[in-house]
Amino acid sequence: MKVIVTGASGVLGKATHIAYKAAHYDVTGLAYLRATDHLERLDLTNFPETEAFFEITRPDWVIHCAAERRPGTQPHPSFLGPALRTKQALPQLNVDVCQHLAELGMKLKFTLIYISTDYVFDGTSPPYLPSSVTNPVNFYGKTKRDGELAVLGVQGADSVVLRVPVLYGPVSENSESAINILLDIVQDQSGKQYKMDHYATRYPTNVVDIANFLVRLTTANLSLIPPILHYSAPEPYTKFEICLVFSGLLGMPIDHITPDADEPTGAAAVSRPRDCQLYTRETEDLMESVGGLGTTGFEEWWARYLGVNKS
Repeated sequence: MKVIVTGASGVLGKATHIAYKAAHYDVTGLAYLRATDHLERLDLTNFPETEAFFEITRPDWVIHCAAERRPGTQPHPSFLGPALRTKQALPQLNVDVCQHLAELGMKLKFTLIYISTDYVFDGTSPPYLPSSVTNPVNFYGKTKRDGELAVLGVQGADSVVLRVPVLYGPVSENSESAINILLDIVQDQSGKQYKMDHYATRYPTNVVDIANFLVRLTTANLSLIPPILHYSAPEPYTKFEICLVFSGLLGMPIDHITPDADEPTGAAAVSRPRDCQLYTRETEDLMESVGGLGTTGFEEWWARYLGVNKS
């Protein structure tokens, strides 16, 4: 079985590429700016080039991890391929590329897994079912919601939307993850002071767990997979609470980090939803025969990753 993983130089894409290789799939990892000897360089915004590559490769599954993830309005032009550098970059990367891949899926008969986000919801009435009405409150969430609509709007394509929350896991640099970067803040004993969010609840989920779930998903009966799935770890944390976990594991004080539990005002009030918990029962039922969700405890994983003996 042939699998293509887009965005294979990113946190989730890298873990997914590794998981499929470990499971002995014929897997091709795609990247653009950070392509390596182990990854194919492809500008997904160049549609003719992308179609030609997929025509040759003929995948059975495509795991579309490539995206601009930052909640801001526009990424720096250097992030993108030449085809987008003078255009409205983020919507085209997160929407148009997704629609093109779904159209290729219909033409070439592969199944597309589009990785979306809990930020398609406004955070006011969790937990959210796959069928819940979306109402993104920031630009990133809107482009990912529009990507969902574009993918699912291609009639005749086998496409699945997989929504996931904030991610963490093995990285080259902690700045690659909104969770991993908190480790740097806890370890910063330079005297710099930080104000840390203690208002919004997140459900940090390990990319290795998601990657292993995706491998198992490709063994499921395709006719039983619904168009939208949710995958999430169950443990709730604010960012300040995550800093407390890191402080305990490392034995480091966090007097330089002040919790901010106030409700955001101004522009910040509409930029990050308060609680976008994803309801995962449908996914659990689907995967019951092949190991369930398979999520890892947050503190337990970090203890292993940091080499900390909790006993």
